[in-house]
Amino acid sequence: MRPRFAKLAALPDIPAMAPLPAPEPSRHLETMAHLDARKIRFEVNRIELPLGIEGSFGIIRHPGASLAVPLLADGRVVLLRQYRFAVAARILEFPAGTLDEGEDPLGTMQRELQEEAGYRAARWDELGVMLPCPGYSDERIHLFLARELTPLEAPPAGDEDEDLEVVRMTPQELDQCLASGDEYLDGKSLAAWFRARQVLGL
Repeated sequence: MRPRFAKLAALPDIPAMAPLPAPEPSRHLETMAHLDARKIRFEVNRIELPLGIEGSFGIIRHPGASLAVPLLADGRVVLLRQYRFAVAARILEFPAGTLDEGEDPLGTMQRELQEEAGYRAARWDELGVMLPCPGYSDERIHLFLARELTPLEAPPAGDEDEDLEVVRMTPQELDQCLASGDEYLDGKSLAAWFRARQVLGL
């Protein structure tokens, strides 16, 4: 039996996202300490908040990231089950990656989709931007819907420390997997799947 979402690729173009509200920055007074680690930087800053209160706050500076919901012609989505050392577990998530210096979000995601999942996409739609941990980081994740996928015969090599398995699921299987409690829930992937379902009318 064919999935009931098999004709998703024939849907009209997704309308452009509305602009986000303007930022309301705090006033930076001094950087008291910092630590650089790979692509991120941890700072302890003394700042003045918009309401006038001064204090010392830790923040993780992040270059940003991209994530894609890859959709196959038969209606299935492409996911990864990836080992994450910080939580000592394998997480079900969509392909994603950190922006390299000089890369734009779409370029990053096109590269990551090939390296992690072994696909190239001919059609890309923006799903918006999410803030995964705004209480302590300035990271912004750019979300995309990737369609018209072509599997690569020889995918480019990814990072040597990546430990992952490519998984393909129907939307029903993914929803059941997320609702079952048998999988750890990845916040950025949940947000992207919610947005994808919204714009596709699922």
